[in-house]
Amino acid sequence: MFKKALFLVVTLITLPVYADAPIYQRIDFQTEVEKEIANDLLSATLSVELNNKNPALLAKELTQIVNDGLKQGSTFNSVKITSGNQQTYPIYNDKNRLESWRGRAELKVESKDFKAAGELISQLQAKLQLNNLSFTVAPETRRELENQLISEAVAAFRQRADKIKNAWNAKGYKLVQMTLGTTNNQPPQPMYMVRAAKMEMADAAPAADYAGGQSRLNVQVSGSIELEQ
Repeated sequence: MFKKALFLVVTLITLPVYADAPIYQRIDFQTEVEKEIANDLLSATLSVELNNKNPALLAKELTQIVNDGLKQGSTFNSVKITSGNQQTYPIYNDKNRLESWRGRAELKVESKDFKAAGELISQLQAKLQLNNLSFTVAPETRRELENQLISEAVAAFRQRADKIKNAWNAKGYKLVQMTLGTTNNQPPQPMYMVRAAKMEMADAAPAADYAGGQSRLNVQVSGSIELEQ
């Protein structure tokens, strides 16, 4: 009997609280902002392939060419040059007998100074082949622009929320959840591929004038609000 009386009292006290609680209508939507930005980072890979019946001599030749390339690159203060993959593998004849060894070594070039990078690449092509060349937005540049666009995207989200509230003649709204996302839409970049062939010592190729092109950075804000009726 005591338990029933207590339950009735609690129910009578709490019912008015629920009756007066505001009613919310949940709305999901998304906003986004985007901006074009110049690609400011050049990346290139050059390689050399050689044959030799002596694997030790082959490795020595490859190492010498790589070291010479690194030395050339060290004179360009605005260009970063590093060694890449290096491998050696056997070559067999038709009778499945070991005939010689083939080796490949890479150098990687990266710079925001397109002119200096072009000059270095032209010098390196006296002994190495240009395998690929691409242009992207440098990470620090992308982060700076993302921070700017995030502020704009959030402001656009809040503006859209206000318009939705007014369209529904709601008293107000509260944010339930929000998600931020970014995409970097970069148009296809030219890839300069060179067929593996016997390398001949040659004069450096003329320095090229490179144009990095544009990328499009997009920031999306998706979320949910609840309208107070």
